Amino acid sequence: MADAKNNEQVADESEPETLEAAVDDMRDSVAAFTYDGDRSSQDHLSGEPVARKLVLGDDDPRDASLAEKPLSEDVAWTGRIFNVNRLQVKLPDGREAVRDVVRHPGAVAIVALTEEGRICLVRQYRTALGRVTVEIPAGKLDPGEDPLECAGRELREETGMVAEKMAFLTTIASSDGFCDELIHIYMATGLSFAESSPDADEFINVDLVEVGELVDAVLDGRIEDAKTVVGALLCDAIGRRLADH
Repeated sequence: MADAKNNEQVADESEPETLEAAVDDMRDSVAAFTYDGDRSSQDHLSGEPVARKLVLGDDDPRDASLAEKPLSEDVAWTGRIFNVNRLQVKLPDGREAVRDVVRHPGAVAIVALTEEGRICLVRQYRTALGRVTVEIPAGKLDPGEDPLECAGRELREETGMVAEKMAFLTTIASSDGFCDELIHIYMATGLSFAESSPDADEFINVDLVEVGELVDAVLDGRIEDAKTVVGALLCDAIGRRLADH
């Protein structure tokens, strides 16, 4: 009985320490996402607005003064799809800061258009949001997989659609403030239906919706999924440019 009481006492004593350590980790993570250093002592300002032509990132000579230098990187958490790494970086002014970064293998998304001008959308429950969303078909890249091949595979797996033609549209960074995921977006045409084969944990319904209706829903703020918003607006912009010519 004495040993049992001693074990209980040790467990009770260690529990506050474990909780305190967890709270400290949470504070570090919050600081990494929301805070770049000691604001009480920083004296730098953002560059003044400049009216100019578009210059892409790292193409402006001034961008060199914005760069952070990684000093170390450790895996803080390993998941089934992505990892979370903690980086120690040196800021442009010489101070150091912590960055928590999601390392993701990348993904593809497909704007699949029928000859009747309808776009293929998938309906699935998203646990992170706690509800069903309406999205263009998409999926993550397997290690070493070519994005074009992945797009064809994901389109068939999720919708049963097979495309005669697949054209690259653009690549987007899904949330570059903390994640390195890149989503490669393709347009699929010449569609025919074969048979879907979703993953074992995927439950999906498929809709064919008029493109204009989807674009209206995006502009009305009724579609929140980022890749679907981009895909719909790209489709609309391409259609308008073709009409102008």
